[in-house]
Amino acid sequence: MSSRGPTIALCVAAAGFVAACATGNYQRVNPPVPEGSASAGGGAIRLPQPNADYPLDSVAAWGPPEDASAPPDAAGQLSTEPVARGRYLARLGDCAACHTDPGGQPFAGARPIRTPFGIIYSANITPEPKSGIGNWTEADFYRAMHRGVAHGGKNLYPVFPYTYFTRMSRSDVDALWAYLRTVSPVYQVKPANKLPFPLNIRPLMALWNALYFRPGEFRPNPNMSEQWNRGAYLVWGPGHCGGCHTPKNFLGADRNRRAFQGYTLDDWTALDLTGNGRSGLASWDKGDIVEYLRSGRNARTAASGGMQEVIYDSTSRMSDSDLAAIATYLKALPPGGRTRAFNPPDQAAMLSGQAIYEDNCSECHGFDGEGEPRHFPPLAGNSSVQARDPTTILRIILEGSRSVPTPAKPSAPAMPAFAWRLKDSQIAAIATYVRNSWGNSAPEVSPSKVSKLRSRHVSQ
Repeated sequence: MSSRGPTIALCVAAAGFVAACATGNYQRVNPPVPEGSASAGGGAIRLPQPNADYPLDSVAAWGPPEDASAPPDAAGQLSTEPVARGRYLARLGDCAACHTDPGGQPFAGARPIRTPFGIIYSANITPEPKSGIGNWTEADFYRAMHRGVAHGGKNLYPVFPYTYFTRMSRSDVDALWAYLRTVSPVYQVKPANKLPFPLNIRPLMALWNALYFRPGEFRPNPNMSEQWNRGAYLVWGPGHCGGCHTPKNFLGADRNRRAFQGYTLDDWTALDLTGNGRSGLASWDKGDIVEYLRSGRNARTAASGGMQEVIYDSTSRMSDSDLAAIATYLKALPPGGRTRAFNPPDQAAMLSGQAIYEDNCSECHGFDGEGEPRHFPPLAGNSSVQARDPTTILRIILEGSRSVPTPAKPSAPAMPAFAWRLKDSQIAAIATYVRNSWGNSAPEVSPSKVSKLRSRHVSQ
């Protein structure tokens, strides 16, 4: 009887999984991928980086990479030598962000990645045979990247974004493999994932894949420019931008009708990348996008949250041509969603917010929200400030922020924390004021929202 236990458990779990899918009223929708691409793909369980375990101010404190000059790894982009090209591809994919635990050895994994479903620890991708991928073959690696199946046939969780990596060309995947074979092997066994039943049963991922995943390499659109196609490949492939910037459904798959329209994860809001006039990139030109990805800031804003680590490890080290290609593709995206009219904020909150803002914020950000571009971000017209979800602006007010140091901008201007000085109601009033002044428009912020973030992120 006991031998039937695993089979019965798997059947029960599968039934529960399918029932959850059915009750979720899921409708498969092809995402607005570049026309002519091989696959609509699927989605990825959100990929928070860095995790709450590691304070973000540590990113700003790292300082510019010692081996960096702008752009430091660009030579590898067009190299005919696989290892050099693979090293560059590892930068494009930001592999270090998940596969290197802060303070640990490069690519040795064991970094805890928080998801809505529990904690998943990243894999060791060094060529160590016992705990890494030393016993894998080139074909094993391609299957993992292309189909989400590891050596030995084990299904991977889509927190590893194979749903994006599937679009990478075989030659790029092989070059990345060649590079990873050259990194120092490290014996590092990753801890067991902390997932509840039935999500800890890996074979169930076959059902998830059947619902949400379609493997297939990217195919360029002959009707678009070479630069646009390169940008589409980077955004939908190695860059896996939608892993953070596309909203997810209740099972962690992309909501493809809303691709790149922004998503809140790990209590940071990944911004709308579409041409939305209020919360997106409509007011940015291509140069603004390139400057932001290269330096971590531009005349309009400065990176915060997990995007700081992406810029530090990845985009600041990309070639100029690849950054320009990404900008070309993003600027071609139409406005996402509808521009909604919000109810006017409470006037008492606006008056209170204005007074507190003028006392605490105007010296750097100006009485008219104009800021000091590239040093103190303007608040007027700022898409992050006007995001429907105010999480990012509230965390910055509560905790403060420092710009990420990059080769292009090695200094790191900082904003102090105000959690010690201002009450929840005062922070809510300031946020409401800046989100609805100088032409801005966004929903009013409640003190309860501030209180929740304070309890999770501010030491008492």
